[in-house]
Amino acid sequence: MTQAFDSEYFSWDTHSDPSVLNLRGDWTLDNYTVLGEQIARFHAEDVGPAALSADRVNGAGVTALDTAGASRLFELLGSDETLARSLSTLPAERVALLQAVAVAVAQNRTAPQRSGAKSSRFVALLGRIGLRIEEVWRQSRMLLGFMGLTLEALVRNLVRPGRWRITSVVAQIQETGLNAVPIVALLTFMVGAVVAFLGATVLADFGATVYTVNLVVFSFLREFAVLLTAILMAGRTASAFTAQLGSMKVNEEIDAIRMLGLNPVEVLVLPRILALLVSMPLLTFVGMIAGILGGVAVCAVALNISPTMFFAIFKEDIELRHFLLGMVKAPIFAYVIALIGCLEGFKVSGSAQSVGEHTTSAVVQTIFIVILLDALAALFFMEMGW
Repeated sequence: MTQAFDSEYFSWDTHSDPSVLNLRGDWTLDNYTVLGEQIARFHAEDVGPAALSADRVNGAGVTALDTAGASRLFELLGSDETLARSLSTLPAERVALLQAVAVAVAQNRTAPQRSGAKSSRFVALLGRIGLRIEEVWRQSRMLLGFMGLTLEALVRNLVRPGRWRITSVVAQIQETGLNAVPIVALLTFMVGAVVAFLGATVLADFGATVYTVNLVVFSFLREFAVLLTAILMAGRTASAFTAQLGSMKVNEEIDAIRMLGLNPVEVLVLPRILALLVSMPLLTFVGMIAGILGGVAVCAVALNISPTMFFAIFKEDIELRHFLLGMVKAPIFAYVIALIGCLEGFKVSGSAQSVGEHTTSAVVQTIFIVILLDALAALFFMEMGW
């Protein structure tokens, strides 16, 4: 029998009627390179898929076949029609493999257009922006829902004093308030000194150094004391709340609380919120005092403004409303800090990595929202003339 083309793995007999493409040997990854060379030579002799379209393919001689060999076989036959005619002589498992490769090859034919669209930097940028917006929207909805849940539990417990957990609240006040006094006082004292130095440097050019007193007192009563305290509480307390509740979530202690018929919001969240509502205004007041004392120290040492003169100017020029406007923001910040810290703790999944990720998220979210609320409050107070 004369062969129009003969190689190690296939031969094409044009003298039979009809012509037959006989496949044989191992069509596997080990022979992938050799198969490619023989297929290229076969096509170079102007014997290719078009010539096979009317011929019968005999695959009975194939002794082994894997995905690499199947892709070479598809490359040789060139069309789904020709491939389908070869299936009748193959075992069922090899038929399934060839069909899977045929689907993959068909998908790859359209892949360049899809990948080209996906590779567009502009489209990728829009996709990332969309994902971030969706994430922010989902987080906002979750935060508002958790806020409603805590407010509902708080109102329900106000009329049922027997459900109050005084011991937990007092313990949290000590942890979030009393233990935080040194760091709040130290930070605000140093910032007060820095503000006084900056004010003196700028105002000296105008011969108005004495107004450094007004600058220090005004800034700390309205803004710096409550804002610095809130940022410290975000880094110190919100992270602690998230880590505590997250560890309980990992250890399934929260599930155990539910199994006992208790509400985790009442047991774990409300004491922390109430404690911070008490601690935050007190820490803000400490921050005001410490910041003003920092300004007093700088004025006494560098500006020849005695403490007596400092407090005389303070009493004469600064109105009580500045103190009240600063203090009114403290409970709002406290509620936001406790709320986000507890929510991120409940979102922790069962791993130590998740605890770290949500602790970081709690700090970042809290600082961002606190600064945003402070900016909105400042604009509101300014428009109202307060």
